[in-house]
Amino acid sequence: MPEQGSDPDRDDCARTIRRRPPQRARGLSHPPAPRHGHAGVGPDPAVRDGPATALGCEAMTVLDARALNRATLARQLLLDRADLPVLDAVTHLCGLQAQEPQEPFTGLWSRLRAFDPAALSDLLVRRSVVRTHLMRRTVHLLAAEDVLAWRARHDPMLRQRVLGTYRPEVAVVDLDERVLAGRAVMADGRPRSMSELARAVAGRWPAPGQRALGEMLVAALLPMAQLPPRGLWRTRAGVRNALLSSWLGREIDPPAADGSDPVGRTLVRRYLAAFGPAATADLRAWCGLAGLPAAVAAIREELVVFRDERGRELLDLPDAPRPDPDTPAPVRFLPAFDNALLGYHDRSRIVDDAHRGLSVAGARVVLVDGRAAATWTVTAGTVTVTPLRRLSRSDSAAVAEEGRALASFLSDGDGDRVQIDAPPL
Repeated sequence: MPEQGSDPDRDDCARTIRRRPPQRARGLSHPPAPRHGHAGVGPDPAVRDGPATALGCEAMTVLDARALNRATLARQLLLDRADLPVLDAVTHLCGLQAQEPQEPFTGLWSRLRAFDPAALSDLLVRRSVVRTHLMRRTVHLLAAEDVLAWRARHDPMLRQRVLGTYRPEVAVVDLDERVLAGRAVMADGRPRSMSELARAVAGRWPAPGQRALGEMLVAALLPMAQLPPRGLWRTRAGVRNALLSSWLGREIDPPAADGSDPVGRTLVRRYLAAFGPAATADLRAWCGLAGLPAAVAAIREELVVFRDERGRELLDLPDAPRPDPDTPAPVRFLPAFDNALLGYHDRSRIVDDAHRGLSVAGARVVLVDGRAAATWTVTAGTVTVTPLRRLSRSDSAAVAEEGRALASFLSDGDGDRVQIDAPPL
């Protein structure tokens, strides 16, 4: 399946269509039911006029950057705040990146109407959502059911990434022995920090070092949860880990006995519901998993196919929202490491190439007309916005208004101070 670059045999067939149908009902918390049959069947007249298919030389719809931008905003609940329960939103988004514990609160505030941070804290305490290492071996906040269903599918990637970081230290290590030793230590149900677990296991072997051993155990070898109070609203707390099986009351789902990949197929559908249309390279950048082209091939007849302006093949669910590219996009403040940016290999639908590094550097960005136009910080209750380009007077007013609302949210209503710095020369 082509992921990048142009296919000269098909580019002559492509045509750019900007007009899209009105957005579907907002707040989709689960992927639409798949539709079988011809991939061109769907609600989008542009697709029907030129059937989207992986085969042949039929006219294929080309989605420009603005069309992709509006689709992403709609799927990410950023085009209009959704009326969804917090758990449904976390589920629809396939989790939120959460190595910075307070950032998911801002991410959900920007996506949900009347978001109450206490609701997310309550879900953590009640174990309905979990903080754990998963996609890309980074800490995510996910629905507990998704963690249990998806963790085994991520095991090889998690191990490989730890090995890639600590290969010299673990070159002669028997990982299965470390798993058994780590489980034996954690079997008493007592939460431990990474260093506590590493010290408890390290005495049995002279190598690797405690840092490498701790990361191997906590971030890869053992399915772990980071326990509250870490991750609760306006709470500072260190990391305490427990086995997922202990915290959630059951073991993670095992891989399919017949060697098939039902979880991979689910991940493709769920990703497209929250991030599509997207290329397989985007899917891999989001989760870090190998082997997903086979999962894509298995459900290909359920999907519609587009191309972007560079000729990349883009996959999507037929009934997912693809709003009119001219739909107004309100100002949105995104938290650090938001998956609306990190969930793609090609992030040009939201951020200019000149500023691509902001997303991986942990900068919080402000979207203006759907694109990264500024960064923001908060200090002593004041939200400070630093433009990446010159903002119009109306855009500055909209940024200030949304910034005041954010400042009030972050301070629990104690203040609404906003400062907008001068734009770059």
